[in-house]
Amino acid sequence: MGLDMRPMGKPKPGFEVRFNQIFKIIGGQEPLPPGTNKDDLLQEWFANQIPTYETIKAPRVGRDPEADAWIKERYNETDKSIPEAEFMAEHEGFYVIDLAKETDGVPVYIAMGQDENVFRGQFMNDCVDLIGEELVAEAWQTKLADDALDYGNRLLQAADAIAREKNLLHLKDARMPPEGSENSIESQLHIVYSLARWLTFYGRNGHGYEADF
Repeated sequence: MGLDMRPMGKPKPGFEVRFNQIFKIIGGQEPLPPGTNKDDLLQEWFANQIPTYETIKAPRVGRDPEADAWIKERYNETDKSIPEAEFMAEHEGFYVIDLAKETDGVPVYIAMGQDENVFRGQFMNDCVDLIGEELVAEAWQTKLADDALDYGNRLLQAADAIAREKNLLHLKDARMPPEGSENSIESQLHIVYSLARWLTFYGRNGHGYEADF
């Protein structure tokens, strides 16, 4: 299956302490309080989050005209077996990540079958020779926002040191992968820079990520 890095929602204002507490209980770092169960805690946890789709400024069907136009185009590509109004109603509230304004939170190294803002962390396996096994292995650890930001900054520092030495700093802000071999230093650097940018974007905006493998 490999590793997918799924950005987590962030706590609504005033829910920060409880958010972290529930995270630790669910993760087994703190005991489950008497009289509670994990399902109820998870329901509370998700109910008090701001979704990542809001942070990347993805338009929403039924709220934003550009999202409504996008979903109508999708309808025109169907066999129109149901009325347009019914199709629109079925997609009410859908976030269109393809139209997100904050593209640092939408990676080019995507996880197939997942939302478009999920980073395919498995690509980091190609970067062990570049930045070392320890830094790569951290991608397999679920992190809250502060730790995600810290990890992103350390990846950025490692990539910068190599890029300066190899005269490849232009890759730092390049969104699309470089041409050439997938095993090249250029390709490996681009993966590291892309993940660093993704992590620092979500981390500084209050989001951690779940390592799913």
